Amino acid sequence: MYIIFYYTGTTGQTGKISFQLTDLFFPFIKGPVIALGIIAIPFSILVIIGSSHAVNLTDGLDGLATGTVLISVMTLGVIAYFSGTPIVANYLNIPYLPGAHEYSVFLSALTGALFGFLWFNAHPAQVFMGDTGSLFLGATLGMIVILLKKEILLLILGAIFVSEALSVILQVGSFKLTGKRIFKMAPLHHHFELGGLKETKIVIRFWIIAVILAIISLSTLKIQ
Repeated sequence: MYIIFYYTGTTGQTGKISFQLTDLFFPFIKGPVIALGIIAIPFSILVIIGSSHAVNLTDGLDGLATGTVLISVMTLGVIAYFSGTPIVANYLNIPYLPGAHEYSVFLSALTGALFGFLWFNAHPAQVFMGDTGSLFLGATLGMIVILLKKEILLLILGAIFVSEALSVILQVGSFKLTGKRIFKMAPLHHHFELGGLKETKIVIRFWIIAVILAIISLSTLKIQ
């Protein structure tokens, strides 16, 4: 909570882009789009909680959450390095964030930890992260995108997590309102599993999609 209040209460003007740390940036658009002001506090909390639970819902197959989070973490590590380098940040027309290199160091350490965990979490899994691990990883993604001013970008980079969460919301909402289910089972990965796809094929395909989303996310840094 200290991080959120400190973060949303600070203003800054660095590099080519003048902005306040409560401003909201959108992919493919140069400069801040919305000034959140005091709303940045509940918005930040919503991002962290939403990301946390979305990753938690994704953790249903061996290696699924670990692999997809790993790809997102590596991508954010690159963005953090770019954001903390004035020359690169100015070239890409993204906010220069002094000290963002520290985030990349943390994300690099987390990347190594996730690779080590994935070695034993891949099918057939020998270890499981449980709610403690998935909630932590999701909250970490949410916190990092807030610090990097990439909250909206998480909708692209973490589209798999978003789709998993939305599938549950739509499934529950549809059943409550109409008595019918949209999916065979929610979250979404179980829908494909009941559709006849093997667990390993679902996981690998989700990883491939995550890589594509990561490439798209990185491309938004320059395409503005």
